[in-house]
Amino acid sequence: MELQSVGSPALWAGFIVFVLAMLALDLGVFHRKAHVIRAKEALLWSGVWVSLALVFNAGIWWKFGPEPAVQFLTGYLIEKSLSVDNIFVFVIIFSSLAIPSLYQHRVLFWGILTALILRAVMIFAGVAMLQRFHWLIYVFGAFLILTGLKLFLNRNKEEHPENSPVMRWARRVIPSTSKLHGEHFFTLENGKRLATPLFMALLLVEATDVLFALDSIPAIFAVTQDPFIVFTSNIFAILGLRSLFFLLAGMVEKFSYLKVGLSAVLVFVGAKMTLVDVVKIPAFVSLGVIALLIGGSVVASLRKARALEAAKPAAPVDPVVEAN
Repeated sequence: MELQSVGSPALWAGFIVFVLAMLALDLGVFHRKAHVIRAKEALLWSGVWVSLALVFNAGIWWKFGPEPAVQFLTGYLIEKSLSVDNIFVFVIIFSSLAIPSLYQHRVLFWGILTALILRAVMIFAGVAMLQRFHWLIYVFGAFLILTGLKLFLNRNKEEHPENSPVMRWARRVIPSTSKLHGEHFFTLENGKRLATPLFMALLLVEATDVLFALDSIPAIFAVTQDPFIVFTSNIFAILGLRSLFFLLAGMVEKFSYLKVGLSAVLVFVGAKMTLVDVVKIPAFVSLGVIALLIGGSVVASLRKARALEAAKPAAPVDPVVEAN
């Protein structure tokens, strides 16, 4: 079975040039000097990345019609939602390794740059396998259903990426130091080249993204198998991950029901994949279901957070201060 794609060689080349230009602009101009990313700046950049994705989506609608555009938007929403789960882990990584806010953008930049390359390889490998072995779509679907159920059952389990097999292997194999040396990933101590905690954080960020990609990429294949739509929707979501991290890092605990919504999304798209030859679910229906599941979990989370905040006892008033 040959999979059709809306992406011509010119579109592929143009999109890759655009991504490289935006990354160069990001690191070479706006973040040339290390600085703490404040909420206002993170909100601005999040708006920029979302706006660019929507403009690109409008271009797909204009050029190829509503079906590919809805597929792109659905894939983008899936990846964007699942990337929030990455943020939970990134917060723990930076906290456990004591990475200052000043250097977190540098770690995420290089981590996401590597993620772009790895995801491109995984997407094209997935497309090639589906072209050759159609039955793999059932395997992907079953995997997503099991992953969704596992995410739901482990939704309250604490993450400890600093004790992961990747970190244990890195500490055993890579000579390292526990001291930070500014924004450098490596340093020289007594003539020996050592990895700094910044490099260890980068390694964990990259490993985490690969693990999450095993969920998100098959999930987008449930929406479309067009490699151009899968690739572009995935990349747009990843490009906005850094700004989303700095926007939400201080409030991730408020999204207590998000993992419930994400697990429901994974089960839904997994069921859609396993039933692909039996039931044809239109793209706009998938978009509506996914938006409802994610939106519902976010609204429920924020309502719970407000209720808990309102239930907190008021701070006692100092009678001396009140008298004055």
